[in-house]
Amino acid sequence: MDLDFTDNFMVEGKFSMKDFSTEYEGKLSKADGKKMLAKEQEKLRELQERLYSDGSKSILIVLQAMDAAGKDSLIKHVFGGVNPQGCTVTSFKTPNDKEYAHDFLWRHYLALPEKGKIGIFNRSHYESVLVCKVHPEYNLSEKVWKDVDDFDNEFWENRYESIRNFEKHLAENGTTIIKIFLNVSQKEQKERFLDRINEEDKNWKFSSADLAERALWPDYMNAYEEAINETSKDYAPWFVIPADNKWFTRVAAIQIIIDAMEKMDLKYPELSEKETLALEDAKKELESE
Repeated sequence: MDLDFTDNFMVEGKFSMKDFSTEYEGKLSKADGKKMLAKEQEKLRELQERLYSDGSKSILIVLQAMDAAGKDSLIKHVFGGVNPQGCTVTSFKTPNDKEYAHDFLWRHYLALPEKGKIGIFNRSHYESVLVCKVHPEYNLSEKVWKDVDDFDNEFWENRYESIRNFEKHLAENGTTIIKIFLNVSQKEQKERFLDRINEEDKNWKFSSADLAERALWPDYMNAYEEAINETSKDYAPWFVIPADNKWFTRVAAIQIIIDAMEKMDLKYPELSEKETLALEDAKKELESE
């Protein structure tokens, strides 16, 4: 059974949305997947402890998806067991006036994980080349440009270059970057929207604006495809995970994250000879009480 999801879903070479399925098509069963997730959660907890004790590196997980793809539930099920003191989730909404008064990357710098910690971006700096590409008029709020006609190919190329440079700088300074696109189908999104409408305790999750964005599905798919092609690099790879089966999405995501952390060569601090002797003395003193 092929369970190497890192290799299965990493974007390598030219990316085309049609080449990546929204459904899991392998042999892993839902029951076995849930058992696997529980085991991987234990492994992630141990790796987080090593990351914190090592203190020289950090990891940034970027989650992007269409509405109702399952980002929030993925965060809950994958990271629910880690130490919250060493893991920060930042959900990026529409920029406020203060954020618009700076460049589009400014607020993301402020949310980066410090060394020894895990940072999760629930939506991210990619909104500037996704929703802002589908709705270019949003960029006018930055007050640099005067007309939507200013947002030509050169403008978008500059945005992609800024993102590549941002991520390369982070990677060169100790941050491992994992970018995950939850690839949900229109059909599955429809069912999840209907669930939000039909189940009273989920009504708060639905907005009529969601339907307006759903109508622009082809535009969003084009924007995602271009953004992924422009920014999937060795130092900041993209992974496109099937998101129609939530249980599988969680298993694939946690394995991808674990694989990345295992490659970080995280080590517990080594004690000096003096510290080791002091530890032995402390042990003898405690045992003699």
